Amino acid sequence: MAPEAQTGRQPTPALLFDTFNAYQRTQAIKAAIELELFTAIGEGNTTAKAIAERCDASERGTRILCDFLTIIGFLTKQGDNYELTADSAMFLDKRSPAYMGGVTGFILSPNVMDNFDRLTESVRKGGCAGPSSVEPEHPMWVDFARAMAPMMAMPAQLMAQLVDPTKDQKLRVLDIAAGHGLYGLAFAKQNPQVEVTAVDWPRVLDVAKENAQAAGVADRYQTKPGSAFDVDYGTGYDLVLLTNFLHHFDKETCETLLRKVHAALADGGRAVALEFVPNDDRVTPPQAAAFSMQMLGGTPSGDAYTFAELERMLQNAGFARSEMHELPPTIERVIISYR
Repeated sequence: MAPEAQTGRQPTPALLFDTFNAYQRTQAIKAAIELELFTAIGEGNTTAKAIAERCDASERGTRILCDFLTIIGFLTKQGDNYELTADSAMFLDKRSPAYMGGVTGFILSPNVMDNFDRLTESVRKGGCAGPSSVEPEHPMWVDFARAMAPMMAMPAQLMAQLVDPTKDQKLRVLDIAAGHGLYGLAFAKQNPQVEVTAVDWPRVLDVAKENAQAAGVADRYQTKPGSAFDVDYGTGYDLVLLTNFLHHFDKETCETLLRKVHAALADGGRAVALEFVPNDDRVTPPQAAAFSMQMLGGTPSGDAYTFAELERMLQNAGFARSEMHELPPTIERVIISYR
């Protein structure tokens, strides 16, 4: 039976055409952020002429960009007037506390994007064909720490509330690959009895220490510079945080790290991982499942692991049991593992 008979429709090149031109979506949102177009509309400039004047751009260029952003779902249009969608108002208007426009400094940086020019070779090889993001002291992680903090603030707060709901116990927290430090800092900010030790490369930890100072918890924030695989963690931690880290490595490497984490925990301690976790079909939910492509393009052997795969790694590392929690409205999931 022909495919069109099975699906009930005639074949169309629309999806293929949209995919060939998908780079235009990336560049359009980048241009709109650079022009502060969403902020301009949020301020009440709703016509192409008014938006263009606010953004110091041509009216023709602004009209075409706004129409395109409407087509792809970032704006709405009535007559000649444009308005922000709820998502755009929340994440793309610079006046919003949840503004995420700055993440383009990392997500769209050459360090991230250039490897995808070699994707054919990466598929043949089974890992990135260009420079790997897991090379020691890669400078991109300083950019990550500065650019991605706004995107991580909400999941950090949600995770801290999930893991430490009573906020009334003394906790020693080890934050591995801390980056900007927001995950460990979220625990320290909500619970005055939390002490955090952060592990990452020295220059990255400089950013985390700045954030700890700004959060008013620098007196309860210590650092251990170096590789998470080589640094002596010490022992007796109540919580070890592994946020957006395991996906960079193959299963064997993850298990090596997790055994080290297990040894660092106190009796009754927990390891807390935040990950893009696809369902067992590996194609749903789409954002989490598609993250494996990011790992193919940027790491030698990383992947988006299912809960079953993560659970097996944790068991092999000595953990008694693990449980997975949704973290809405984020697209990631939390895995809590008990020593």
